[in-house]
Amino acid sequence: MRAMAAHMLGMAEMSASIREAMRQTKAAEKAGGVMIDALTSLQVSERAGMSATAIAARYAEVAPRAVKGRRRTPWFMRRTKAGAQVMNGREEMWSLGFLTDVIMTRDPWMHRVDISRAVGVPMELTADHDGVIVDDVVREWAARHGQPFTLRLTGPAGGRWGSGGPELEFDAVEFCRALSGRGHAPLQTEVPF
Repeated sequence: MRAMAAHMLGMAEMSASIREAMRQTKAAEKAGGVMIDALTSLQVSERAGMSATAIAARYAEVAPRAVKGRRRTPWFMRRTKAGAQVMNGREEMWSLGFLTDVIMTRDPWMHRVDISRAVGVPMELTADHDGVIVDDVVREWAARHGQPFTLRLTGPAGGRWGSGGPELEFDAVEFCRALSGRGHAPLQTEVPF
């Protein structure tokens, strides 16, 4: 759990500063291997000496700047290809805009799920926040598999989508966990987090 918090802090610091983003990216590229694994390893190792309290305090300090940094990413940078990723057995080329706007929203949300489970504290979910993220995930999942479906997701972040096809019902958080690779994805279609 501490490693996950260090990773999340590293990502927030990366989002808050172009200079820091470039530094972390270059260091991860130099380490070699799968980029996201090298980046995560770097973020965890660089924060290994920080206490849990220090990580939380620094995260609270840097988070508002990270949000501003993501919002201020220029359009021409958003179009830049950020590298190939494999999803559902196919290689995809993601733009920096997709990483900034979609993945860097979903990833912390999913890590929030992971942390809440690890510490045994239920998540406080709302339709206005969590429901928006779940809706985005469902829409991408539907576009990726392209098949008819009727989906009912339960809980505060849930809702109804689609018509026709198989009728599916899940807890909204469990549905997203399955699509992220933390379970068996419905219709065998995963969505990136």
